[in-house]
Amino acid sequence: MDTKSGFIAIVGRPNVGKSSLMNAMVGEKIAIVSDKPQTTRNRITGVLTRGEVQLVFLDTPGIHRPKTKLSEYMVRQVKSSVADVDLAVFVTEADRPLNEAEKALIATFRGLPALAVINKIDLLQNPEQMLSKMAELGGAYPFEEIVPISVLKNDGVDALVEMLLGYAQEGPHFFEDDAMTDQPERVIVAEIIREKILRNMRQEIPHGTAVTIESMKDRKGGRLIDIDAVIYCERDTHKGMIIGKKGEMLKRIATQAREDAEGFLGAQINLRCWVKVKEDWRNREGLIKNFGYVED
Repeated sequence: MDTKSGFIAIVGRPNVGKSSLMNAMVGEKIAIVSDKPQTTRNRITGVLTRGEVQLVFLDTPGIHRPKTKLSEYMVRQVKSSVADVDLAVFVTEADRPLNEAEKALIATFRGLPALAVINKIDLLQNPEQMLSKMAELGGAYPFEEIVPISVLKNDGVDALVEMLLGYAQEGPHFFEDDAMTDQPERVIVAEIIREKILRNMRQEIPHGTAVTIESMKDRKGGRLIDIDAVIYCERDTHKGMIIGKKGEMLKRIATQAREDAEGFLGAQINLRCWVKVKEDWRNREGLIKNFGYVED
């Protein structure tokens, strides 16, 4: 059987649903999701294999104006992703016009085949908004298709996947057919913990946090996994908030993370979390690299 494959970058501004879309297409929660901007920091790879066709999705950080060395790294991840793929999926929303960051991102396509995906159509109050957005997208770039979907309602996602499968080219599969991501388990667990921080903490604190897995050991034949994690933040006051009164906030974050990680790993987990301070780490290149944000 001749095999086919395709590398697809999922790009767009923050909070348009890129990670949710990739998770829905792959059928597994690979990338973390929250309602806060710039949730995704690295390129996260999701893999979908259907028979002879394998699609490799690159979920990228939301394009934004960088304010720290970490944000500069995130923007570089988006641009390098677009340069390395066979197809771009540009995700946007119907109820607002393209902003300058989105227009600048589209300009980087430079002849690359691309699909435009209009997400969150379930929130539209007026059908004319959809027509207006489709016309705007048609004038911004010669997109192969403009596809309205709602990831939340699972409306149009299956049809989008079928469409993307048609863009695969003859070539080898780059991952095992049952693979869903190239991310090591400890990276996924660290991201799950960071997601719970994003969901439970105030706006300014989560973006100053990073999570590392210090150890991950199997017991009882792999049925129990001991995980030690460290949450790094930038200020002593933030450390206090993450721990919370009598440790309640940290306990809540760890409990939610443990439940998700158990579902992902298929084992019982003993999760222990510590909080440490590394001042202004987002502007310290050595620490950025230590926390796993490394250029490809």
